[in-house]
Amino acid sequence: MADKIDEKSILSVLGQVNDPSLKKDIVSLGYVQNLKIDGSRVTFTLALPTPLFPSKEKMREDSERVLSVVPGVTEVEISMKTEIRMEQNARGVSGVKHIIAVGSGKGGVGKSTVAVNLAAVFSEYGAKVGMVDGDIYGPSLPIMMGAKNAELSQNERGIIPIEAHGMKFMSMGLLSKGSAPLIWRGPMAHKAVQESLLRVDWGEIDYLIVDMPPGTGDVHLTLVQTVPVTGAVIVTTPQDVGMTISLKTFRMFEQTKVPVLGMIENMSAYLCPHCGKQDDIFGAGTVATEAQRLRVPYLGSIPLNRKIREYADQGVPLILADPMTAAVYVDIADKLATEIYVRNYNKRTLIIEEEPEETAESFAV
Repeated sequence: MADKIDEKSILSVLGQVNDPSLKKDIVSLGYVQNLKIDGSRVTFTLALPTPLFPSKEKMREDSERVLSVVPGVTEVEISMKTEIRMEQNARGVSGVKHIIAVGSGKGGVGKSTVAVNLAAVFSEYGAKVGMVDGDIYGPSLPIMMGAKNAELSQNERGIIPIEAHGMKFMSMGLLSKGSAPLIWRGPMAHKAVQESLLRVDWGEIDYLIVDMPPGTGDVHLTLVQTVPVTGAVIVTTPQDVGMTISLKTFRMFEQTKVPVLGMIENMSAYLCPHCGKQDDIFGAGTVATEAQRLRVPYLGSIPLNRKIREYADQGVPLILADPMTAAVYVDIADKLATEIYVRNYNKRTLIIEEEPEETAESFAV
């Protein structure tokens, strides 16, 4: 007589498989979905919390391994999907799950290039991505997204964002063509940021990345006072002057209660294409050291590379044009997405533990 397989026993066995980042089992985390048992065949979906999930293949292999020893199971089929969870108690931009501010201390450190390429990696790996050009006076998204001649329009729900390379974006650069400047006082910039966030029909967005202006000013305050920001990423070059000013940006986010998700060292080194010699033009390693001192994640370093600049000028994200060179952005995006979901889980757990039992039941894992 064949062994009877039921859902309870399968879930019990799958409870032996853990998410290594959270140290929790995949059943209690809600990763196991659409479980079906057809005779000796078991199928289910692993709903992963980030588009780049470093442990997904190990998780699949571990699931297959533990199920292979269950009496009566002869076939296991596991599919995967991304299911990015919204931050608990996040209210602000309709349809948007996470808002990430990408900031810097000084201008000219490549912050916008980093923001666009990280957004493109998220999108390429399956996330729904939007971008806001928070640099009101120096908007660069229309050029970097290859849509500098695009025209904004509206529907009954608000401004329709421009779509390019599978991403949506909004920029004041679309209203000020060519070299025409925006000569605005603080209140106008404040209103522009609010409207770029709240009056745009974003639809469903997993990650809304805000390319912030350099420094600490009106736009930064408007952002954190208008919407719940999941966290901030600080981009800097490794030389002392860049590091010194980026520390001011870190302190600003700290004072406004915005978690710093990590620091990125941009333009960290130049590798000569002729002789192969590495030249640390701006120094090297200082951002990793500073991140350790500040107790924030160090997300990685990005070298000086002609291709990064060329494709940015052409309006094509690097991941679409040269995936091999873009590997450094993939690695950083992976760490960033992991940092977001781990923080989100820990925050959710804290809220559940602090709430009365009847309220806690309303929180989905």
